[in-house]
Amino acid sequence: MTCIKVKDLKKSYGSLQAVDGISFEVRPGEIYGLLGPNGAGKTTTIEMLVGLRTRDSGTVDILGYDPQVAPEKVKSGIGVQLQSPAMFPRLTVLELVELFASFYQDPLPVDEVIEMVGLTEKKKAQSRKLSGGQMHRLAIALAIVSNGRIIFLDEPTTGLDPQARRNLWEVILGLKKSGKAVFLTTHYMDEAEKLCDWVAIVDQGRIIAEGHPETLIDEHFKERALEFEQPAYVNEKRLEKLTGVKKIVTDGDLVTLYTETVSQTIAELFDLAKETGQPVNDIAVRRSTLEDLFLKLTGRRIRE
Repeated sequence: MTCIKVKDLKKSYGSLQAVDGISFEVRPGEIYGLLGPNGAGKTTTIEMLVGLRTRDSGTVDILGYDPQVAPEKVKSGIGVQLQSPAMFPRLTVLELVELFASFYQDPLPVDEVIEMVGLTEKKKAQSRKLSGGQMHRLAIALAIVSNGRIIFLDEPTTGLDPQARRNLWEVILGLKKSGKAVFLTTHYMDEAEKLCDWVAIVDQGRIIAEGHPETLIDEHFKERALEFEQPAYVNEKRLEKLTGVKKIVTDGDLVTLYTETVSQTIAELFDLAKETGQPVNDIAVRRSTLEDLFLKLTGRRIRE
């Protein structure tokens, strides 16, 4: 059973192909992540799925309906948070959530939703007086209060402080536990690894990899990432000859070695440090991540 089914979806703006033939399915009780950098086509995709933007071609099925043919049927069964929502500036948080709750047949309790997003102390504040992060949480509350079968979240944690971000992760996981499908876009790969059951990595309007986060990483990496900061090694060619090293990536003074033999690579790295007289301190070893995968597939970091 699927609640979202998309096939060969396309959208262009003049010569720019914003979405270039993507296909995917989302099931109830699943968190599906569309991952990619700004400009990859994520927001355009979500806007076509919820009926805010017309597609050039392809098919979209949301809860059994095409959002271009039966927009009201689709909207009655979903909740949507967009990156730049329009708010009534003089209405309070409580009034806005109550207003949006009135649009749906079976909304969640308003006070409960306000508490979920951490805005209880601000519920009597006008939206124009909220900070950027608080406004973002309000937009998420307006999506959640719908009690829709699908909740669409477009970059839901952008602009939030670390604690608010973690709190929102728990809210999103709670939506999944209640059986809802969550479709989210993000450029935070750690967020996708934490939350998503299935991810599609998009670049320049196309899906370049799709699957369970851990499975995707395991398919592309046998090696671990060995990181240290030392500017003297940024252009050190001898690193390439260390046993097990498959790839070297530098970012400022940070050097990352992708190696299949961590202990041997470290031992030889220390030997090299003695030879060059340039110490290697604070070595960190970690498993490869979705960020590493994006770099491997595209040749650049997701925030470049």
